[in-house]
This record gives sequence, C-alpha cells and structure tokens, in this order.
Amino acid sequence: MQVYGFPLSPFVRKVLLVAAVKGIAVESVIGRPGAPSPEFLEASPFRKIPALRDGDFTLSDSTAIATYMDALHPEPAIFPAEARARGKAIWFEEFADTIIVPAGAKIVFNRFVAPRVLGRPGDEAAAEQGMAEIAPMLDYLEGAVPAEGWLTGDTFSIGDIAVASVLRTLAYAMPSPDPDRHPATAAWFARVGEQPCWRAVAEREVAAVATLG
Repeated sequence: MQVYGFPLSPFVRKVLLVAAVKGIAVESVIGRPGAPSPEFLEASPFRKIPALRDGDFTLSDSTAIATYMDALHPEPAIFPAEARARGKAIWFEEFADTIIVPAGAKIVFNRFVAPRVLGRPGDEAAAEQGMAEIAPMLDYLEGAVPAEGWLTGDTFSIGDIAVASVLRTLAYAMPSPDPDRHPATAAWFARVGEQPCWRAVAEREVAAVATLG
C-alpha cells in the first residue's frame, strides 16, 4: 500500500497515523509540491493530497483514505461506536480539515513553505491575517479539550488524529500550544505525542523534512 504526499501535510500525516494505529504497512511516496508524479496524478486526478494506491485500487482525500483503512482493519477502531462520540469525532476531523487548515495554511505557507521549500519570501501580512483568524479557533479548542483522555472521551479517535496533525504542521511556523494560555490543549497535545503511532510517524517526518535542506 502506497501513500503519496509530503509528510509535512496534515492530511498526509493523518493517513500515516491511521495506518500506524491499525498496524497497516504503507510506503510513503514523497513528492515535491508543484511537481506531481504521473503515478500520483493517476491516483489523484484532481491533485487532492494524499493519494493512495492499494494494488489496483486508488483513492484520494485523507478522510476517504482513513475510512477505507478503517473498513479494511476495523480494530482498533478510530471511529467510536457510541453515537454522540462518533459524531464528535467526525466534527473534530471536520474542524481540523476545513476550519483550522485554511487559516493555518496562510501561516505555514508564508513562514515555512515559501522560504524553506520554494526559496522565496513569504507574505508576512497574509501570515499575520492567518494568526488573527486562528486565535479564536485555538480558544475554542481549549474549551473543548478534556482534562484527561481524548476529544471524544476515553477512546483515541480520528478527531484526535486530525486536530493533532494540523497543530503539528502549524508548529513549523508558529509556537505549539502555549501551556500558559492553552493549558488543556497543550496537555492533550503532549498526550497525543506519547502515542506509539505518533512517535513512529514523527521519526519518518523528521527524516523527510531534513531533505528540504
């Protein structure tokens, strides 16, 4: 099973984490932004990242791929069985992917991707706009994170994976959750970082980022 996309992406990281949780062996096929391979385009004709190839089956979009992996390997579950917990897990995935990411992309692109990957200056005004947009989102998360456990209760879920993945990408361009301003979020993020799946994916990510020079 091959996953196409650079590990810095929160969407790629999400899929790699789901695979690690479930013990699915995957090959991370790294491509540079702006230079998609024919194999990637075959799997993702609209350039959605990441893309998956599993034998003769291809799929794109992190949510679709995570759902596919969960169906292939139901245990351990990443979607809670209880109705309210499952709804919350999907909400937090959506919150990460479609609410935090658009604001965070302005920060990460202009403070990390543009200067580090593309070799050109970023737009600091756009980055500051992203910082202003993301502030209430982090405040919301602080009020939603439990003092112990996970976003949906006792079970580590797709919601934790998605939100933590976005925060990890943000950390390339802004500070991680501040224990003084967002103590619950900082403590939860630290708990995620202690998960075996997170450590395994982080090691590969560090190696990939080092190739950027």
